[in-house]
Amino acid sequence: MATLNFNANEVEPSTGFDPIPAGKYQAVITDSEMKPTKSGNGQYLQLEFEVIEGEYKNRKLWARLNLENANPDAVRIARADLSAICRAINVPEPRDSIELHNLPLTITVRCKKNQEDEMTNEIKGYAPRVSLAGAVAAKPAAPAPQAPNAQPPWARGK
Repeated sequence: MATLNFNANEVEPSTGFDPIPAGKYQAVITDSEMKPTKSGNGQYLQLEFEVIEGEYKNRKLWARLNLENANPDAVRIARADLSAICRAINVPEPRDSIELHNLPLTITVRCKKNQEDEMTNEIKGYAPRVSLAGAVAAKPAAPAPQAPNAQPPWARGK
């Protein structure tokens, strides 16, 4: 038994969550944790993603990357997904999963049925963030170095 000091009339009740539609979403990783596999012979990196734009803003999705597993295919897939995430957020050599947090990227979400025959979401792709104009958001390119006393192109020929 636990003592509670709570009034349900002061809090909106939870309504549960239906899966979001399949598609591409702008998101950030908000949490990460290494967890043991159910069999106990490996570990997976659980990543929590939060949608940051659009109708489904603030919705959460999860991905599990089997980084240590007896199945070499599971490890290969997990490492490829982690590589895609790192490249999408421009963190090529993270030393800790917290370095992946709060950096926007595009996730591709699909819907699938789980073992209980219910529709759930699954993240099936990771890419650099796409701006509203559709161009990939990237760092601006540095201007090309110019030789000393070089004239800019518009001043040449005068």
